[in-house]
Amino acid sequence: MKRVAIAAVAMALLSGGAWAKLPAAPMTDEQKAKAEEAKAKAAEAAKKEAELLGKAQDKAVANYKKTHAKASTGAPAAPAKAKK
Repeated sequence: MKRVAIAAVAMALLSGGAWAKLPAAPMTDEQKAKAEEAKAKAAEAAKKEAELLGKAQDKAVANYKKTHAKASTGAPAAPAKAKK
């Protein structure tokens, strides 16, 4: 039983190296250029999405102001006091 326990501990200690990561291979010039192109494309897409979000927010604000302006003019500002 001791041999099994010792073997299990030894295997557990030695198996940690099996999960170690290998260092990344250095990038070639072609891979670097492709990565830069992808980075630029992602930045352009993010910029376009930000512009669309801004337009949608402006539209939502305009709609809010339009609907709440009508509601505020139609209702009294403060409730009337009850007469005694």
